Amino acid sequence: MKWLLPLIGLLAFTLSAADVSGTWKGTAQSPAGAVERTFVFKVDGNKLTGETSSNMFGKSVIQDGKVDGDNISFTITINYQGNEAKVNYKGKVQNDEIKFTVEIPDFGQTLEYTAKRVS
Repeated sequence: MKWLLPLIGLLAFTLSAADVSGTWKGTAQSPAGAVERTFVFKVDGNKLTGETSSNMFGKSVIQDGKVDGDNISFTITINYQGNEAKVNYKGKVQNDEIKFTVEIPDFGQTLEYTAKRVS
């Protein structure tokens, strides 16, 4: 009986996590121009994995991905003109849309990004 309450709590947490599994697309304006990015997310519990691809930076693997209710976060590494940089994504899921704040500390930039579910 001791295990029943934690199990119910874990089940409630799992059910409340946003289901972002699938393909999403979005566009952000950067100093280098419009950056179109496709996200392919996979969720296992509160772990977020997958990959992204963009018209400007190619493919990147999602690292340190987390889902916490309607909030998601992850990091990717991009290569821009021979320089690698970490890009940190924090997003809020609302139905079939994710509003991201994207930080690129190495370039001193922050972007706002909206992605919409494709499938």
